[in-house]
Amino acid sequence: MGTAPAAVLCLHGWGRTHRDWLGCVDGLDAIALDLPGFGASPAPAQAGGAAAYADLVEPILEDCAARVVVVGHSFGGRIAAELAVRRPDVVAALVLCGVPLLRRCDRAAAKPPVGYRLLRGLHRRGMLGEHAMERARQRYGSADYRAAAGVMRSVLVAAVNESYETHLARIAQPVELVWGRDDDAVPVQTAHRACSMLAAARLSVLDGVGHFVPTEAPDALASTIRQRLAECS
Repeated sequence: MGTAPAAVLCLHGWGRTHRDWLGCVDGLDAIALDLPGFGASPAPAQAGGAAAYADLVEPILEDCAARVVVVGHSFGGRIAAELAVRRPDVVAALVLCGVPLLRRCDRAAAKPPVGYRLLRGLHRRGMLGEHAMERARQRYGSADYRAAAGVMRSVLVAAVNESYETHLARIAQPVELVWGRDDDAVPVQTAHRACSMLAAARLSVLDGVGHFVPTEAPDALASTIRQRLAECS
């Protein structure tokens, strides 16, 4: 997208592709990736969380403009936070939406059901076969977990167990948080908590919008990206 070195780098969420950003960066010099394991990109060779993905994405910064606004949705926002901490010389600002930066502290974040934990314990002790354990994973796991296989399932497990309190305290760049008020995957309370931990953050809450801000509210997100670009120039 665009002709000059990219001033915007877009990182999509879990199970999504670069196409989520098409309505957000039209007319901008931007790069929107298919992260490894999604869209046209092959899965990574080894499992790892956002830090491992940042290892894979970071070289792309060398082909971007001297200062870049990194935009991240959900899992992609975790990678963006990693890049901001690692490369403050290049990452000028972040625009994040629906990013699980902090662990949820409500009932929806409760431990797995007792039945699953019992079966998992038996499996770890060699008392339950892999076939039976996989049936339990399919029964109790999230939709993302059930859809993932091989290394991508291990990536997902690593990612969902991460939390970013330390990263938030180290991010000095301006951060725009753009959240759907109806986001039931990463509730807006998470955005409020993250905002209080960041050195320079603004939170915009969009009525009638859920978790998928890039596709549900592309115009609002595009406006925020353009504003942040203007303020960084």
